[in-house]
Amino acid sequence: MMLANDARSAGTARMPAHFRPLAIAAQADKGFALVLVLWVLSLLMIMAASFSLTMRRETAVIAGITGGAKALTAAESGIAVAEMMLLNPDAAKRWRTDGNIYQVQFLDALVRIRLKGETGKVDLNGANQMQLQQLMAQLPIEREQQTALVSAIMDWRDSDDLVNIDGAEKNDYKKAGKLYQPRNKPFQSLEELQMVLGMDESILERLEPLITLYSGKPQVDLSQASREVMLALGLDPALVDQCIELRRQSAITGTPLQSVSLAPGFNCGSGRSDIIEIIAESRLENGSGAIIKTIVANTPAEGGGLPFRILNWKREERADTSLFSEDKDSLLVTPNAES
Repeated sequence: MMLANDARSAGTARMPAHFRPLAIAAQADKGFALVLVLWVLSLLMIMAASFSLTMRRETAVIAGITGGAKALTAAESGIAVAEMMLLNPDAAKRWRTDGNIYQVQFLDALVRIRLKGETGKVDLNGANQMQLQQLMAQLPIEREQQTALVSAIMDWRDSDDLVNIDGAEKNDYKKAGKLYQPRNKPFQSLEELQMVLGMDESILERLEPLITLYSGKPQVDLSQASREVMLALGLDPALVDQCIELRRQSAITGTPLQSVSLAPGFNCGSGRSDIIEIIAESRLENGSGAIIKTIVANTPAEGGGLPFRILNWKREERADTSLFSEDKDSLLVTPNAES
């Protein structure tokens, strides 16, 4: 080895002087080429890693979009199944509209469906002052604010400009800097309630499951009322839970629930409403989900001859309480209600 090195050194030493710079330059070029190759390889590795990361992200985005579309389709299918089961000629298999939850399976999507008769809610246009006060009493707000909201609601929907005690009419809205005034007409949508002086989004979200514009009746039909509505009306929680369980067992066995008196003025039963809120929530194995809420009337649309007429349809971006939550399991009629 030493001899070879000595030989190369001797060869370089014997090289004519005018050739020595060329040899040194050739060695320098080889070193530069090696560094250049290493830089190119590093750059290619970075590009490959970046491409791989981009592809993974795009794949995740596509999977999310696909999963969301599947979940939405499953929820829409749940609505269709609910409408079909509401029309089932066999009364024992017909789905109830008293707040119970049904469950169906579509391939890898599990769907829970809840049906609530609108006559089992407090009608925002028909409720009297006492009923509205009972509703407001369930809210985590001061009593003075509860009273003011009740009066403001009544001032909004009545036909005069007379101010109820602690209420609000035109001048009050003007003083509050509002660019609108009370309609002095019945509410046309639940969203309109947010325009009432003193109302905010959080209060509206709490009230929305309890109120309706489609009942047309001043009184709540307790045979259609959900647990939440019955509690909001001040009924005893233990009796309410007893009624809910009687309904559930009746739905499971397919036997009619005759009206049962649980307390003076509280008859537990399970009736039927022609205007129904259907809530369908889907859940896929990959975690995707979707929620659709619709209100349908079981009366043919004019000239259409369809069994249901859609009064309201919206997709919920989120749910304060999922139909898959543990506290809703007690309302589940059967693990699989499609049969």
